[in-house]
Amino acid sequence: MSHSKASCLCGAVKITAEEVNPKFTVCHCQSCRTWGGAPFFAVKCGAKVKIEGADKVKMYESSSWASRGFCIECGTHLFFKFKESGEYNMPVGLFSGLNGLEMDMQYFSDMRPSYYCFSNKTQEMTTAEIMAYFAQEV
Repeated sequence: MSHSKASCLCGAVKITAEEVNPKFTVCHCQSCRTWGGAPFFAVKCGAKVKIEGADKVKMYESSSWASRGFCIECGTHLFFKFKESGEYNMPVGLFSGLNGLEMDMQYFSDMRPSYYCFSNKTQEMTTAEIMAYFAQEV
């Protein structure tokens, strides 16, 4: 896939991602739902990401394995970045014109509130499964 470009609402931060996986994930954890008011729909962008206007990006350490970045000018949510690998997950809505999008995985499926559900059939990981996975990674 060719390079994908994105920017925050005000344009202070511009992003170029070399690899955007069209199989996106949805995270139902409390942190994601608090951060954006809804589940986090994210595309995996790997570590080959260029950020222009990095001085306008505020990082927040949201867990022991990852941080979240947002624009300090307009508040746009820019990414969830894994500390160990340096890989980025970015909101699917940042990138216009992505082709072949497909919901592939739902994280923290046991934390999904009862007031919404998706008809898509996807893989799912519970809190226990995710914690076991990251315990192996550390």
